[in-house]
Amino acid sequence: MGVEIKMIKVITKEGRYKPFDPLRIFDIDIIQPGQGFGMHPHANREIVTYVIDGTLEHQDNLGNKVILEAGGVQRITAGTGIFHSECNRSKDKPVHLLQIWFLPTNKGLPPSWEQKRFTKEQQRNQLFPIVSGTPLRKALHINQDIIMYVSYLETGKAITFTQEEGRRIFLFVMEGELTLNRSMTLNRHNSARVTETSTLEVTTNSGTHFMLIDLP
Repeated sequence: MGVEIKMIKVITKEGRYKPFDPLRIFDIDIIQPGQGFGMHPHANREIVTYVIDGTLEHQDNLGNKVILEAGGVQRITAGTGIFHSECNRSKDKPVHLLQIWFLPTNKGLPPSWEQKRFTKEQQRNQLFPIVSGTPLRKALHINQDIIMYVSYLETGKAITFTQEEGRRIFLFVMEGELTLNRSMTLNRHNSARVTETSTLEVTTNSGTHFMLIDLP
């Protein structure tokens, strides 16, 4: 039998993958059929899950029980405390997902949860916001000053992202390859921490699916 849950640490609490506050944890999880994370607690964290491929069952002590499909996003405000589980109920297909933790702007909030699913077409050749600390139409709300974007960028296309001076960028490649400002090439599961650069151009020679997080 192979590994039941494969977890790749991109950002963790210690070691060389140190946090990029308020971004504290960034994990790539590949969960085999019938496996997952059983009911467990969290407090005072903002937790985002993005399903790349497959299906994930979420359940929590707030009474929520749903299936997230590819393109599905959920946000948990753990606040004063929440119990939840994340499992792959498929009989034959792994689920490939991202699990991302942020420090909250305010602690002690009532726990809450929400989810949405975004299509590949919505993300095609643009930076599509899926989670935001400021009100944005369609994006899930998070208790932190960040905006999380995803994009399916087609071969030969380019996107330019501009942010306010002093802010930072975390970028992660889910699939394919891309080049930043025509100087740094990233491949599948590569990431970049961008500071002191307010404008970022993303290009690709073969197509890519990536996530960009605008951080304070």
